[in-house]
Formats: sequence, structure tokens, C-alpha cells
Amino acid sequence: MQNTALSLLLSRLDFAWITSLHILYPPLTIGLSLLLFYSEWRWVRTDDEHWYRLTRFFEKLFIINFGAGVATGITMEMAFGILYGPFSQAAGPFLGQILGYETITAFMYEAGFVGLMVFGWGKIGKKMHLFATANVAIASSLSAWWILVANSWMQTPAGVVYKNGFFQVVDWGAAILNPNAIFGVPHMEVAAIELSLCFAAAVSAWQLLKGRNVALFQRALKYSVLALIVVAPLQIWLGDSLGQDVAKNQPAALAALEGHYHTLNPDGSVNTGWHVVAWPNANNDGTAWALTIPHVLSLLETRSWNGKVQGLDSFAPQDRPPVLIPFYAFRIMAGAGAAIFLLALWGLWLVLRGKMAVEHIIGQKWFLRFTILCGFLPYIAIWTGWWTREIGRQPWVVYGMMTTAQGVSRMSVAVAAFWLVGYMIFELTVWGGTWYFFAKVMRRGPDMDSPVVQEGHQPLGHVESPLHNPLADRSFVK
Repeated sequence: MQNTALSLLLSRLDFAWITSLHILYPPLTIGLSLLLFYSEWRWVRTDDEHWYRLTRFFEKLFIINFGAGVATGITMEMAFGILYGPFSQAAGPFLGQILGYETITAFMYEAGFVGLMVFGWGKIGKKMHLFATANVAIASSLSAWWILVANSWMQTPAGVVYKNGFFQVVDWGAAILNPNAIFGVPHMEVAAIELSLCFAAAVSAWQLLKGRNVALFQRALKYSVLALIVVAPLQIWLGDSLGQDVAKNQPAALAALEGHYHTLNPDGSVNTGWHVVAWPNANNDGTAWALTIPHVLSLLETRSWNGKVQGLDSFAPQDRPPVLIPFYAFRIMAGAGAAIFLLALWGLWLVLRGKMAVEHIIGQKWFLRFTILCGFLPYIAIWTGWWTREIGRQPWVVYGMMTTAQGVSRMSVAVAAFWLVGYMIFELTVWGGTWYFFAKVMRRGPDMDSPVVQEGHQPLGHVESPLHNPLADRSFVK
């Protein structure tokens, strides 16, 4: 029995490791492909060389990230069968189809156009190349759509019956458009855009702190930060809306991430306080201490002053998720989102005061440093948001229908440990290689000397770029 429990723990840790490392890459692929399309569209429309140089520079970072995402994504799909064989078999009638659709309509679609996008410069027309970039962006979002549909179905399974050991689909529309997918899919899509904007802003801020290509990266920073004025509050609203769905369809998960143990106060009144910080007691049936704001939990979840929110005491002990990780992961995610919104407001204030202009931007040292910090915050937010989502679903692998213990592969402790160590080595190797090449590209900076590609053919000879003006660059460095 102990070996079985330890094997289950190792398998869960293994898949948690795999998904936590893999999720670093697809969101940036999704969001950065959209930014690449925008910058290239601006170049095609205006013939402004700034947009061309930005596109070519950030495309290099996109390629590195795309390769890492493919490598870790294939590994993750392999891990489904290795670590969760019974679940993969039972959910095959639905998940097999969904992942198949993702492969055909997104992965293969994207793979075809990404080759044109990367290697088509100067070989195909400018508009055709823009078309290829647009299709890469569309395919990346389609991939996210199918993957999030699959995961959302695990959160709120719909349109299926569990019969003879299989989840048999009886209503494809209900299964695909399950309740969690309504806000879960756009929440992740906007998270990807927010990540890419912060990433582009952070890379630009680092270059500006070094006094490199000021006119070029001032533009990238300004547009990225101004876009966050819309994206950051939109993401906060989507997260709140997703929380409403969790409260309705996964009340045990909501109780865990809010550290909400008791539905009622000792006097029988409705318990609606929201814990800012808290710590479970030794029996894990309440808080040892907590800093609580009265009524706020009710306002967040029921939009009323004294609305009833179910506590963990409403559920059988074996059906309660862990509390500590979802509770603090949720708060870290929310704090990161608030900091990103603060970055957007700070950037807007600088723009309105004219301090984001080329001649002033490198003097805004603290803003540039904070922007670099915010380049990491979306990664932390996505990590902690994912942990909140996945740990909050426990002990279920398919919520309310199949437990994780039922879905895990039966393997010895030694075999489970072997796969955990092997996946850790592989994922760390990919992660280290990704950041090595990221750093290499960022240190080199954009290619300012090569000629801009001409329509439909490789450029001949060298043409000095009007953007490459050492005197102009030095004039901004005081």
C-alpha cells in the first residue's frame, strides 16, 4: 500500500514537473506570433525600416522558443501514456479526438507556414510572407484552443457518460463548449498576449538600459506597454469571471484556493470573510491564523454582501483538494497581474508627459528596471495559475468522475522514480539551452547592417541602413 501511494506521488510530481516546464513556451509562441504579425504588417504597410528590424530580431527569439515548445510538448504527450495509461485509455474517445484535431488543424498547419515565415525572407513576396506569418499566429491560437478545451473538459466534464471503462461522447458540442472552457480558453489566450507584451517590453528595456538602438527599442517598448493598458485589465476581468465558474462548478476547488474551511461562523451566521493570508491548522480543518477582510469573499463570488459560499466542510474529507499551494499560488498570480497593470499605468503616465520619447526614455532608469522585472512576472502568474487550476481539481483527474489514483499507471516506485529523474534531466536541458540562445540573441541585438529584403528575391550587395547611425545612437547616451 505504501509503495502504491509513493508511486502515485512520484507520478503526480513527474507530470507536474513536465507541465510546469512545458507551459513556459507555448504562451510566448502564441503571443509573440501575434506581435510578429503586427510589426510585419506595419512594415508592409508603411515601408518603415524600424518595423522590419524589430520583426527580424524578435523572430529569432520566437524560433528558439518555438523549438523548445515542440520538444517539451511531444515529451508531455508521451508522458500521458507512460504515467497515466488507464486515464488515457478511458478518456481516449474524447481526448484522442481533441488532440488529433489539434495535430491536424494546428500543429501541422503551423509547421507548414512557420517554414515559410522563417526561410521565406527574400524568396517570396512581402505580402505572401505576411500571409505566412498570419497563419502561424492563427495556428498557434488554434493549438491553444484545442489543448485548453481538453483541459477544461477535465475540469468540468460535459457531453459524456462513463460506461464500460470509457468516457463515451454523447454530445460533442457540450463536451467542447464545457462550462470551464467559456472563460478558461480566453483567459489563457489573453495570458499569452500579456506574456508576449511583457517579454517584448522587457527585452526592449534591457537594450535601452544598455543604450543600444534607442530609436528602435523605444518604439517596441512604447507600443508594448500601451497595449497592456487594454490587455492587463481585460485579463483581470477574465480571471474574475473564471473564478465565478469555479465557484459554481468546482466549489471544493474554490474553497481550497480561498482557504475557506467553514460555510458558517460558529454562531451560525454566513461566513463571508476573505483571507488575505492564512495558514492551515495541524488538523487541516481550519486556519491556525489568518488576516481576514469581512464580506469580501461573498462580494467576489456571489456579488452580494452576505452570500453563502461553500466551505471545505461541505465535502467529504477524501474529496477535498490540498489548500496551501492553491491558496498562495492564487494570491501570487493575482499580485503579478496587479503589478503588470501598474506597469501599464506607469507607462501611460510617461507617454502623456512626453517622457517615453526617444530623447528621454533612457533616462527613465527605474521604469526600465521595473519593466525588466515585469518580463518575468507573467511566467510566474502562468505557473501559479496553472498550479491553482490543477491542484485545485484534486483528487480528481476528471472532476467528479475519475480520481487521479484511478487514472495513474500501475508501476513500481523504482520505475516511477526513473521516469521522474529522466524527465527532469531532459526538461532542464531544454530550459538551459533556451535561455542560453535567448541570451546570445539579446546580447548581439538586431542586425542593423544587412539590407532590407526586396520584393520576392534576395537582396544583392550591402546597403547601409539609415537606422544604423552610431553618432545618432551615442547622442542619446549622456
